[in-house]
Amino acid sequence: MNPSEIYWNPYLETLPRERLRDLQLRKFRRIFKWAYDHSRFHRRLYEEAGITPDDIRTFDDIRHVPKVEKSMMRDIQLKDPFPYGEALCVPLEEVTEFRQTSGTTGQPVYQPDTWQDWEWWSEAWSYILYAQGYRNTDRVFIPFGYNIFVAFWAGHYACEKIGCEVVPGGVLNTEARVLKMRELRATAFMATPTYVLGMADTARRKLGIDPAKALTIRRITCAGEPGASIPTTKRRMEEAWGAKVYDHIGATEIGAWSYECLEQPGGLHVNEALFLVEIEDVETGEIITEPERPGKMVITAFDRIAQPCVRFDSKDIIQWAKDPCGCGRTFRLIKDGVIGRADDITKVKGVLLAPTAIEEVVRGIPELGNDYEVIVDKKGDMDEITLKIELLEKALGRKEDVLARLKDQLRLKTNLGYKIEVHPYGSLPRYEVKARRFKDLRRKEH
Repeated sequence: MNPSEIYWNPYLETLPRERLRDLQLRKFRRIFKWAYDHSRFHRRLYEEAGITPDDIRTFDDIRHVPKVEKSMMRDIQLKDPFPYGEALCVPLEEVTEFRQTSGTTGQPVYQPDTWQDWEWWSEAWSYILYAQGYRNTDRVFIPFGYNIFVAFWAGHYACEKIGCEVVPGGVLNTEARVLKMRELRATAFMATPTYVLGMADTARRKLGIDPAKALTIRRITCAGEPGASIPTTKRRMEEAWGAKVYDHIGATEIGAWSYECLEQPGGLHVNEALFLVEIEDVETGEIITEPERPGKMVITAFDRIAQPCVRFDSKDIIQWAKDPCGCGRTFRLIKDGVIGRADDITKVKGVLLAPTAIEEVVRGIPELGNDYEVIVDKKGDMDEITLKIELLEKALGRKEDVLARLKDQLRLKTNLGYKIEVHPYGSLPRYEVKARRFKDLRRKEH
């Protein structure tokens, strides 16, 4: 098969590893110098650390470059030039796009982009969609509210770049979106895993439509949550829609940096032509190179110029995969996607708990609904975990059996006991963008 039929950029996606590493080092040195020369924030950060562009000669030198955290970006906002502050590297009149983070972890970070940056966003997304089989024969429905959160904005433009027909469904409600997708025979759409499942549920319960039979969706691209890399959640989505589900990971302040390909090897490719991903030991700060050893992701976007992303501490927990992908790409894989976040993975009763482990259990029990909530609190001196779930109506007669299986699987998967609350179907909160299911109330004490 012609490489152009498989890869968006055949040259870069199959570049030998040694040459790819050379390219990454050159591009890191370039963006580091750009930030040093044009951003008052970065210049001050680097001068305080005693490091200059001339000091970056090898990959080993990169680890000495100070990391940037989201809290730093919040601190410099609202200063001159308003509203971006001292990280801005271009004249304000060159900024053509405003986006901001979702604010799920606090005050949003404002993200300025030039037209060149926005073209880069679309290019990064084109790698993703082409790797997942999107072609100019697809009619892609975009069911998100177009607003200041980046969500699938760049995905929309990448579809146009590939040649897909794009149907924007932002102002429609869920029922209208499902009906429009059926009417137009859409072949693909993009959404969070929560909303993918929520749309299918709405179609069945409110419209009497089985999406897997009545619609023509062949592929779905997910973002915003880890669900599409969790096998039980992926299986629920694929069964509900009769389509293949693919994951991708990105962030407003970073860009679209990874993607699952048609091979679906149990991990996601890092777009190493556009990004440098380092995995850092959470305790020691050591850079992890060996596979299947989790650590915190530190990431650099090579080609974003308005507000650079240089060694950004993402807080995402990832691990390198052991084996390369069978698709032929030389871009490395991260196994199982994002495992969790350093600020979500927490100790409960002395045991490390990742919220993704709970989702895998809940979504693996077919008698339970798609929606749930986890609340960690302290009762006296003891931690307590409450899991709120919805039991499907058809399973009400087997409630005790279902709950027994749920508790057993939770104990097996997380080594913890839970207080289970069963709520009426449809009563727990529904989300269109990022779901906020895990709440650690103990943190309010500090």
